Amino acid sequence: MTKPPEKSKVVRKLRCAVYTRKSSEEGLEQEFNSLHAQREACEAFIASQRSEGWVLVRDQYDDGGISGGTLERPGLKRLMADIEDGLVDVVVVYKIDRLSRSLADFAKLVEVFDRNGVTFVSVTQSFNTTTSMGRLTLNILLSFAQFEREVTAERIRDKVAASRKKGMWMGGVPPFGYRVENRKLLVDEENSEHVRWIFARFIEIGSCTLLAREVGARGLGTPRGNRIDKKYLYRMLSNRAYIGEAVHKGDSYPGEHDAIIDRETWDKVHAILQESPRKRAARTRADTPALLKGLLFGPDGAAFSPTHTRKGERLYRYYVSQTVLKHGARSCPVGRVPAGEIETAVIDQLRAVFRQPEIVAGTWKAARARADGVTEVDARAALQQLDPLWDELFPSEQARIVALLVERVEIVTEGLNVRLRMDGLAGLAREITADIGAAA
Repeated sequence: MTKPPEKSKVVRKLRCAVYTRKSSEEGLEQEFNSLHAQREACEAFIASQRSEGWVLVRDQYDDGGISGGTLERPGLKRLMADIEDGLVDVVVVYKIDRLSRSLADFAKLVEVFDRNGVTFVSVTQSFNTTTSMGRLTLNILLSFAQFEREVTAERIRDKVAASRKKGMWMGGVPPFGYRVENRKLLVDEENSEHVRWIFARFIEIGSCTLLAREVGARGLGTPRGNRIDKKYLYRMLSNRAYIGEAVHKGDSYPGEHDAIIDRETWDKVHAILQESPRKRAARTRADTPALLKGLLFGPDGAAFSPTHTRKGERLYRYYVSQTVLKHGARSCPVGRVPAGEIETAVIDQLRAVFRQPEIVAGTWKAARARADGVTEVDARAALQQLDPLWDELFPSEQARIVALLVERVEIVTEGLNVRLRMDGLAGLAREITADIGAAA
């Protein structure tokens, strides 16, 4: 009796995705690198399982130069998205730590695999996550992988600490004024002059706010091209690398690199920094009176801020455009003006106003509308008193009168445009008239 022909076994097709990863970027530019080697081994394993219905998907999921300690990897994200879309049945890797070095992260991945009926296979570590023994083996291997990662991190930290204690440069963005060559800090001659100027200038003015404005006016920026603000200046002035030291966890050690700032300059800077910022700001304002603060504007409508510099015992005051401070020296046709010259020009215009009868007459009319008993003759006599007495007034009183009389000073092509406060002129006339009456 002949046997009936056996029915052919139906083999379910399993779509296999290969995932590869390499922590560092070193060697990725080679024609055949670590990622290629991992993929070749995985594809060979898939080919050996062809009889079980395994087929390779076309998409490639690779992450080069990315640590396994994070799930934020482009290739892995694409793989997980395709798994959620039902496009993958088996995930194949060369070693388990290629997918993740973190037990917690891998648990998240396995949860997604289970939810979508996906099997996880390691080519060099034979196990299958659909079995309990495979899960146990997986957890053991992941625990050792995470342990190895933590031990490696401890070794790196110990090596960094030992190297810093020897004064070695251990990477990162070099301080402004230095460059890195052969893993060593070297003095950048051009920028080091800027560093010396910043330290010396801070000793002169004692204010990082004013210093940041001057630095911006000079067009200086950080090594990454960002604007140098007062926070960056504070960090610069406190960076012990500039006196040739290396710092690790608050302790400083003699560095291998050359110093840019001498110890005497460093001590002077930090004697100032130990003062209260409020005291420094108050002293700076007292030393540098600015008659036109808040009143002066440039051709583009931007305000001008007062600043100053010292050379020896001599003080040089300026007004600097906010446009220049924000966008550099070439952003405004008039970036900086000498304070003394422009203040004298404004005061000369005020004095001319006091001498012109038509202006005095207009002032008297405004004053008469606000204060009874003030005649035109009185207003004219009162305002004309300011001309010969101006130079004898205290700076604070001069600043008060300018703020009272001037609404806005504009720097224009033809010179200066001084806009007066008529109510201020009237008020000042009343003050001086009252003083004259009291003296009589």
